[in-house]
Amino acid sequence: MSIIASNFKTNHTRKSTASFVQEVNIFLESNEISSEVYLFPSSTSLNSFQTVSNLTLGAQNAYATQNGSFTGEIGSLQLDEFSIKTILIGHSERRHVLGESQEEIAKKYAFYKELGYKIIYCIGEPLEVKETGLEKTLEYVYEQFVGIDTNYENLILAYEPVWAIGTGVTATNDDITKVHSAIKSKIDKPLLYGGSVKVNNVREICALDGVDGALIGTASWIVEDFKQIIDSTKDL
Repeated sequence: MSIIASNFKTNHTRKSTASFVQEVNIFLESNEISSEVYLFPSSTSLNSFQTVSNLTLGAQNAYATQNGSFTGEIGSLQLDEFSIKTILIGHSERRHVLGESQEEIAKKYAFYKELGYKIIYCIGEPLEVKETGLEKTLEYVYEQFVGIDTNYENLILAYEPVWAIGTGVTATNDDITKVHSAIKSKIDKPLLYGGSVKVNNVREICALDGVDGALIGTASWIVEDFKQIIDSTKDL
């Protein structure tokens, strides 16, 4: 059974998110699709959505606090209002664009782990590391597990090569298989692939050994495309 997750990033509004959630919910229910599906809207679009059991809403980010004086951030208090118990942590844009350190990421991970959240934890390497070969790539990726309890029962991993996110460049099947195989030999958790996953390649990627599903950005923001992605991977 595939795990399919959509990261809205800074896209959609409260209104369009509600419509998107409703459409996906109806699609899953009417087609009796049992895949695990996750949606990560922007924080202003979170709400108490009524959904089927295999459709989960999560937060793209939150601070390691219940509440407090952290301008521009949200904490578990705000997530509790909408019964959100799922979060993305360690996404490359948080690391490389917004400057989150491994220490900050580990602190956030520990905080939400203690609260029992389902965590989709993201790892991946930039192009200059990828070009040095598989050994250096894996060294870089494993450093992103420093301070992270990989035995946590509610953990899903997502391997996202940074050079393949939003660039239209997808890792080759060989690239994906080698890295996924290495990670899964060390950490026995569901492992998603992310990075220029599209309607026309998602089935092939999700069918690879060691790939348990996909974390998708751009290609998942149009609801018809996202439904097609779910449909094409429902039997894997």
